[in-house]
Amino acid sequence: MKKIIGATILIIGFLSNSNAQIKKKTLVAKTSTNQLATGKILYAKHCVACHQADGGGVMGLNPPLIKTDYVLGDKKRLINIILKGLDQEIEIDGETYANPMPGLSHLSDQEVADVLSYIRNNFGNKASLISPAEVKVIRATKTK
Repeated sequence: MKKIIGATILIIGFLSNSNAQIKKKTLVAKTSTNQLATGKILYAKHCVACHQADGGGVMGLNPPLIKTDYVLGDKKRLINIILKGLDQEIEIDGETYANPMPGLSHLSDQEVADVLSYIRNNFGNKASLISPAEVKVIRATKTK
């Protein structure tokens, strides 16, 4: 009888832990889905005029956001570009882009994380999400 009770407790404990893990994965999925949905709205409001609806940019002026090192590479560099803007020529895939980009430091840490996560996971891109905590750290250390 003690063995049956012990086995039952063990099974219940296992099932409870499995349910907790499933709930946690579901919460993460919902959170990332919400982050990307909000990012899409922010992209339409702040980015689409220059970088276009398809992320293709405008030749010679505004760089594309499609599978570039600037988007898929160093998160810190990307966060800094959003916060401080960019006023120098850059070369992407052999093309030079020279239109200055204004900083969007007025966006909250969450908004910056959302729009960058959207960009890093759309237009054929697949990269890790950016968290508000990562933006907060960069914002606190950025120089003017």
